[in-house]
Amino acid sequence: MLTADVPSRPIHLLADRLGLGPKWEFERGGDDRFEIRHRDRGTPYCPPTRPFNWSDLLNRLESGFLAAGVARTRPLPMRWSRDTELTISAVQALDPLLKDGKHYVFRQGYLPQPVVRLTGERHPTGALRDGFLTSFVNVSRIEPVAQATEFAGILDQWLTVLSGIGLHARHLTIHGRTAVWQRREVCGLTVHFRHLDLPVGDIVLLWNAANPTCMGVDLGSGLERLAWARTRRPWWELIFGPFVRTSTPTDVLDAIRTAALLMGSGIRPAARGAGSVLRRILAIVPAEAAPLGVSDLVRQSHNYWSYTVPMPVPWPEVTSAIERELHRRGPAAVRPIPRPTAEPGAES
Repeated sequence: MLTADVPSRPIHLLADRLGLGPKWEFERGGDDRFEIRHRDRGTPYCPPTRPFNWSDLLNRLESGFLAAGVARTRPLPMRWSRDTELTISAVQALDPLLKDGKHYVFRQGYLPQPVVRLTGERHPTGALRDGFLTSFVNVSRIEPVAQATEFAGILDQWLTVLSGIGLHARHLTIHGRTAVWQRREVCGLTVHFRHLDLPVGDIVLLWNAANPTCMGVDLGSGLERLAWARTRRPWWELIFGPFVRTSTPTDVLDAIRTAALLMGSGIRPAARGAGSVLRRILAIVPAEAAPLGVSDLVRQSHNYWSYTVPMPVPWPEVTSAIERELHRRGPAAVRPIPRPTAEPGAES
């Protein structure tokens, strides 16, 4: 049963300004909204002249968390089959604690978790908007907490990690609502982060509605979005490099990138289960794409995912499996993928 003091936990945190020091200015608005900004927020932001590559960015994040005493944990499997067919968020590692009200978790610590979501924002044409992908690396810190006050310490440590990759406090806005939400078995309070005008993640205090002693924190962002905030490069160029300069729609590139993750993890197209999600994702890719450049994009994507998750199926086998699925379906009226003029880069 939800104890009477649980709704007051977030209120007490906010009354204490989330534990932030005097350099932060706290403003309250209507509809229970609040916004916290650094007093030196007027200083201009200059993107780095030497951007990190993906491996460097992951290493910086890992070092930042480790300096706070938070070790990296192993990734969740891509095939989930609990409430969802695929892993859609690192917070699923806390399912036993938050959903079942039991004092154990699947993982805890710093977790750069590849995830697949079909809910990215899209243009009226159906194309994904800038900043959204079907698959991305969910940069997360997930762990049980005994006291709600630990939330403020984790938030403060995250600000230090962000500073370590060049996203300094004076360019950040912390905002949200004081209202506690509930979704089925789980209650929570969400605090969002914005770097200048760009949303870069959130931190959520969560607890089981029936057993509030089962409490945890989910700190989440996206590796690709953090790189976007750092560099301010065009989104699709950042993700796909020279491939974006071809005539191929970005949704097709996105589908192949996601298929490389799922097939590299051992999932195959099927009529049911995780394989049916993969088949749905590949439905956008034309059969004519197979002979012209799919292998290049698969290899790039396979290398990218290998930074964060084991890929037991090598990229040539993934390419062959994609080609078989495309030919099984027959031709489609979309142009093939030309080869890029240069080998794709990472963030640089």
